[in-house]
Amino acid sequence: MEQKPINKARGRWKLFAVLAVCASPIVASYITYYGIKPTARNNYGTLIDPRTVPMPSMATRTLAGDPVTLDSYRGKWILLKAGGSDCGQACQDQLFMMRQLRTMQGKEMDRIERVWLITDEEPLETMLLRVNDGTRMLRAPADIVYKWLPTEAGGDAQDHIYIIDPIGNLMMRFPKNPDPTKMKKDISKLLKASAIG
Repeated sequence: MEQKPINKARGRWKLFAVLAVCASPIVASYITYYGIKPTARNNYGTLIDPRTVPMPSMATRTLAGDPVTLDSYRGKWILLKAGGSDCGQACQDQLFMMRQLRTMQGKEMDRIERVWLITDEEPLETMLLRVNDGTRMLRAPADIVYKWLPTEAGGDAQDHIYIIDPIGNLMMRFPKNPDPTKMKKDISKLLKASAIG
């Protein structure tokens, strides 16, 4: 029985087609990585360069007067707010939002601490303490706190919620009156991307 001659040209085209299919994901990834520049930010909060805003050493203490520093929470992500003990509606909303944001992280919530730096010596309302049980409330020197925390132009540190990473770097600031859904996404991305904290 005679064998039909192999069509060499046809065989080469098939080989090139197989190689093209195999190589296309690699080529596409290079084009995407080096050729397409993203125009939108990937995060909602404003990133802070820790080299320009290092965490200061300051004398902080619990409401009971025991000395404790922010360093004692190192190893966890910290949701931070600052302000006086006269906690109006905006302040209460921030504290509530911090609690909800932590809870919304589900099984990852234990990686997060909530800290309120109280910048005066006035007593807190009992109801405020009860509602915010679990928030670390530390008395801190106002001049150092407000000098440390960067704000939006013309803003005030009390307007913002900040994030400190597990190494102790101040690394993100959320805008005044933030969108909790977008904040949750930022925090979720940080927890997912980080192997620490």
